[in-house]
Amino acid sequence: MQIEVTEKVTQQDQEALFTGLRAYNSQFIDTSNWFELGVYARDENGIMLGGLIGKRKGDWLCIDYLWVSDAARGKGLGSELIRGAENRIREWGCSHMLVDTASFQALPFYQKCGFTLHNTINDFPHQGMQRHYLTKAL
Repeated sequence: MQIEVTEKVTQQDQEALFTGLRAYNSQFIDTSNWFELGVYARDENGIMLGGLIGKRKGDWLCIDYLWVSDAARGKGLGSELIRGAENRIREWGCSHMLVDTASFQALPFYQKCGFTLHNTINDFPHQGMQRHYLTKAL
């Protein structure tokens, strides 16, 4: 056996690892209904003003990314993106949402949208910052 330590993760290595991990996990979890969701807002010229990307995992939507442009921030667009995702996942029968956010990002926003803070990790990713994990029951 050879152990390799590298700072360059190739697509091929990542896929080999994921293939093994998925094979193991599939013994315990049915992943046949896991897929991505995108909710996007664009202006009249097709320029993206904000969006949400998440993954359905069983009865949960895990929000990976949510972004609102500076020009659209503070106008309710973020809440609209969350509502758009909620409406779609309700159609799918999902009952929960999960998101994580850094202290300099959007903790108050998610709480305003009905998410409950469950855990905070201090000094992540840097000293003096926090990572917050929140959920929302639908």
